[in-house]
Amino acid sequence: MQRPPPEDFLLKETKPHLGGGKVSGDKLTSTYDLVEQMQYLYVRVVKAKELPSKDVTGSCDPYVEVKLGNYKGTTRHFEKKTNPEWSQVFAFSKDRIQASVLEVTVKDKDVVKDDFIGRVWFDLNEVPKRVPPDSPLAPQWYRLEDRKGDKAKGELMLAVWMGTQADEAFPEAWHSDAATVSGTDALANIRSKVYLSPKLWYLRVNVIEAQDLQPSDKGRFPEVYVKAILGIQTLRTRISQSRSINPMWNEDLMFVAAEPFEEPLILSVEDRVAPNKEELLGKCVIPLQIMDRRLDHKPVNTRWFNIEKHVVIMEGDKKKEIKFASRIHMRVCLEGGYHVLDESTHHSSDLRPTAKQLWKSSIGVLEVGILSAQGLMPMKTSNGRGTTDAYCVAKYGQKWVRTRTIIDSFAPRWNEQYTWEVFDPCTVITIGVFDNCHLHGGGDKPGGQKDSKIGKVRIRLSTLETDRVYTHSYPLLVLHPTGVKKMGEIQLAVRFTCSSLLNMMHMYSNPLLPKMHYIHPLTVSQLDNLRHQATQIVSMRLSRAEPPLRKEVVEYMLDVGSHMWSMRRSKANFFRIMGVLSGIVAVGKWFDQICHWKNPITTILIHILFVILVMYPELILPTIFLYLFLIGIWYYRWRPRHPPHMDTRLSHADSAHPDELDEEFDTFPTTRPSDIVRMRYDRLRSIAGRIQTVVGDLATQGERLQSLLSWRDPRATALFVLFCLIAAIVLYVTPFQVVALLTGIYVLRHPRFRHKLPSVPLNFFRRLPARTDCML
Repeated sequence: MQRPPPEDFLLKETKPHLGGGKVSGDKLTSTYDLVEQMQYLYVRVVKAKELPSKDVTGSCDPYVEVKLGNYKGTTRHFEKKTNPEWSQVFAFSKDRIQASVLEVTVKDKDVVKDDFIGRVWFDLNEVPKRVPPDSPLAPQWYRLEDRKGDKAKGELMLAVWMGTQADEAFPEAWHSDAATVSGTDALANIRSKVYLSPKLWYLRVNVIEAQDLQPSDKGRFPEVYVKAILGIQTLRTRISQSRSINPMWNEDLMFVAAEPFEEPLILSVEDRVAPNKEELLGKCVIPLQIMDRRLDHKPVNTRWFNIEKHVVIMEGDKKKEIKFASRIHMRVCLEGGYHVLDESTHHSSDLRPTAKQLWKSSIGVLEVGILSAQGLMPMKTSNGRGTTDAYCVAKYGQKWVRTRTIIDSFAPRWNEQYTWEVFDPCTVITIGVFDNCHLHGGGDKPGGQKDSKIGKVRIRLSTLETDRVYTHSYPLLVLHPTGVKKMGEIQLAVRFTCSSLLNMMHMYSNPLLPKMHYIHPLTVSQLDNLRHQATQIVSMRLSRAEPPLRKEVVEYMLDVGSHMWSMRRSKANFFRIMGVLSGIVAVGKWFDQICHWKNPITTILIHILFVILVMYPELILPTIFLYLFLIGIWYYRWRPRHPPHMDTRLSHADSAHPDELDEEFDTFPTTRPSDIVRMRYDRLRSIAGRIQTVVGDLATQGERLQSLLSWRDPRATALFVLFCLIAAIVLYVTPFQVVALLTGIYVLRHPRFRHKLPSVPLNFFRRLPARTDCML
């Protein structure tokens, strides 16, 4: 039996103070109820007017400084403007407030020292509180005061209030947590954002034929193929079997395209004139916007496209360009009936087809509160000490969310809540934690600007009870070349609300993927290649957002490298198969004990049950289903109370050999020395040899079955045919119930009537010939 994982790697149930304590059983009563309330002091700096100028030219370069105790935030400055507009919001965490007065100062930017223009004071005890859905607090004009408290020239429009992270100003606000971060780009990198994956389509290019090609060498049979390019994707057909100037292919090429369509489809017809030399016979460029969009299996109309070839020839001293026009016959369409897989099908978050017309109504809502993390490890060094600037990314369906970055904290508190529509309960949400390495110039970390992974959590929605709030602390486990390591814990609150129980139950009878995957299925190699292209497109598009969701983050969330060879993962899958088969093995052992009368009372009861079922065969199926029903009801008492999480024992991460981990983290192609590669190759040959033996044994048993009637062994086949004749006669004249009863009694006979030698049928089967004699 498999040992449980270490206590430190287990899921822990927590009881956070959600929604300010507004809890009614499992159902909470406010709209921002899956997080702990965090109080913030908000300052909205809108604009100023009638500011004094510093010289005779009347120019002024104003900016506003908002100061609360040791925390200070500044707006951008305007050059030569006495009536500036900033419209910036500052948020100060109430937990870190150590002052009783808020000071808002207007200053004039200068080269040497900034000049003081005026300021406004606020007593924090007098600041009003605002709780959404209240309307935003209207800003007011405040007269500036000088250092002595007298009225100064100029006015400042402000709004100051106390609120929570549910305030709509929270995502775009400057946070006191980021007081050590400077620069517009750095500030943009710490804010929370919601991203949408680009809408992905499969592009099917069915190349049928070409006509009137013009090869330069008319005396040879052309070896023509078609090469298609879409962005970074390049595919080509096989060389046409009809080696002429009118070649035929009738071959499909599949691409992934993303809206908005930026790159056209570029087709070129080429002739292989030598092993490493091709001649271009024509080229055409097709914009994706003009292509047909197919929603079902009905074929779209074929079209002829002109392919042009430009040749420059010399006539005397002049160059003359000649254009040859050929044609290519194709069926090109954007497939809206497929789901473009950018994740592994085992933990996909979305299974809908591309075309929105084919979407079914949602069945519920998924709400996730990302509360906090505990015990994070230092991910980089800054000023000689370890530090971590953590943020979370959650991905479900096309919607990605990114929390704000908490600067320099090993126990960050985000308390941000997000919502997704759910269209299928058999989907998975992925939540990852990362270290932001794009602040302070990336720290002292070598290797450039890459955000480090701290860990991730997957939650399958079908394992959740509806309308229940799950609050757990999940271990953040990451596999390193040195072994599995716990990087900390993340505390989440999750609730899956079902809008229609009937619709959700009906989903279990529907195919997992859209029907086009079954009517016109794609090959495994096509799906692997298309998934790779889809992840590349998604990561490239999201990395162009502002702030960017970087490529390494997207690839880690989408499990880009999960298809690569891993000795550890292969062992884990083998033992998973053994775990599935262990139930069958246990039933076999139990039946063997029954046959050998280990427990005479149980064996007698089985005899009685067997006789009843033989006499009344119509009770067999009802008895089986009743037995399964009772087992299910019995196991209900021990049903899982918590959602599943990463299991180090199941993954064999805690028992993997260092060399196996080093091989798993190796690049492709390998960068290891030749002696290590040779050792791993020999090990792989040894494992493959065992698999080869097992496959050969299975083939041998199958060939023995075939040889029963093949007359390869004439005596064995004659015996079997004679036995079949006798058995047919006996079964025709003997009632089936008598035959079944005698067979069962023989199988369950007492050990006194048994022999240790193999049975006659088994001896006969093992003597049958197989094709192993013909193997080289």
